[in-house]
Amino acid sequence: MKPEKSAKSKSKRRTFSPEFKSEAVRLAQSPGQSIAIVAKDLGISEGNLRNWIKQDAVDTGNGPAGALTTAEKQELAALRRENKELRMEREILRKATVFFAKQQM
Repeated sequence: MKPEKSAKSKSKRRTFSPEFKSEAVRLAQSPGQSIAIVAKDLGISEGNLRNWIKQDAVDTGNGPAGALTTAEKQELAALRRENKELRMEREILRKATVFFAKQQM
């Protein structure tokens, strides 16, 4: 038996605007600033800031080969959602076809 999680134990995931992210990246890349200090000052994790810096490099064309830009990631997520929906619709239609075929017999 799994213990039930209370509503209090579920914390909402924080989201940050693109403007906040780009400003954080700009601050971290300014001379004399370390990633750890900027992250602490902004109240975010150092890992998040490092990820944002890497993604900024990809978006500006300076990232590793084959890395997806933010726009490409958003498009991929949308296509995956659409694909999932279409698969569910196809499965419903397949089941309906089988049901009505049995009804005709």
